[in-house]
Amino acid sequence: MAMSEHIDSYEGPSGDGALVRLLYPAPAERRTGAIIKWWEKRRLPYNLIVGASGVATLGAHWLVHGLVPGIFGDVVAIGLFANVAYTVGSVVEVTANKIWDKKMLPVGPMLFRQGVLFSVGIAFVLPMIIITIGAIAKTLGWIFAG
Repeated sequence: MAMSEHIDSYEGPSGDGALVRLLYPAPAERRTGAIIKWWEKRRLPYNLIVGASGVATLGAHWLVHGLVPGIFGDVVAIGLFANVAYTVGSVVEVTANKIWDKKMLPVGPMLFRQGVLFSVGIAFVLPMIIITIGAIAKTLGWIFAG
């Protein structure tokens, strides 16, 4: 099967749930405008996922340590960084398409999935590890101090 036939017949994983449709979409047409449109169509869901991760992290931090002054500035900075990183995905795909054209399969869906995982890791997983270590240290301090 020729590569163009493979691209045209892309089916993705089985299942038709919303998460599967979001994370395993058909790739964009191999034109710059179509690639950028493909990415921009997914920016809002990406921001909602990363934003929800950040809200969950803030909630956990508030429960364990209370709110720290200036934390909302950090939240805005992370949100801006996440969107700059998101934009890099379309730039990488357009560049790869310009360099290799039909010699490679579209990379957009894979870059999108990896970007979502990385961003959730930065907004939720890494902070939760730090919050958990802080909670353990606080608990041990209570146990051994008094």
